[in-house]
Amino acid sequence: MRTRTLLTLVGAVAALSLPAAVPASAAGSVLTTGSAGGSAAAVGDVLTAPLASGTSATLYSSATGTSGVTCTTSQFTATVTDNPAAPGTATEKVTAHTFDSSSCSSNVSGVLGVNSITVDNLPYNATVTSAGVVTVSPASGSTIQTTVKLRTLLGTVTCVYQAPSLTGTASNADNSISFTNQQFTKTSGSSLCFSSGYFTAKYAPVTDNGAKVFVN
Repeated sequence: MRTRTLLTLVGAVAALSLPAAVPASAAGSVLTTGSAGGSAAAVGDVLTAPLASGTSATLYSSATGTSGVTCTTSQFTATVTDNPAAPGTATEKVTAHTFDSSSCSSNVSGVLGVNSITVDNLPYNATVTSAGVVTVSPASGSTIQTTVKLRTLLGTVTCVYQAPSLTGTASNADNSISFTNQQFTKTSGSSLCFSSGYFTAKYAPVTDNGAKVFVN
């Protein structure tokens, strides 16, 4: 009788201890590949994403206008630098952000075309929270900067735009990162360069060596 009671007690203690261990393993990491709660993206993994199919990246002169620059081909590349257990905040280094100038056009009066769009001062720091908030910021003492070279009848015009940081949203619905009306301020350029630029783009799918990336 005493042995049975002891075994019952041990079983009850074991049962009570199991739930405490399950959440830690079930939580997984902030960034996983293949599925939500899947394999953790490893530190050093390279994440890439093109523009979502059928969308464009735009830099417009106002948050509600349609005058500016439009590109249909763009991609970013980032390296995972920390991927803690969820809920938490993962960190990345944005090492490349490119725009194919052959896919870009401008409807600004006096502008004939877009020669190039270059993202300067890379790498940038990026954080991704379990809530899907993405923040991109420059290295200490630097700034986020984009240089746009426009083709005009008078030659090439260079427009330089800067922003202190960018905020976007990550979604597991289509493994995307979206930026909406992120404001840049012109720091140099002619009157053909609008004084403010509002950047909007949706990148999807975000992948890690071909596997889709999820936020947890």
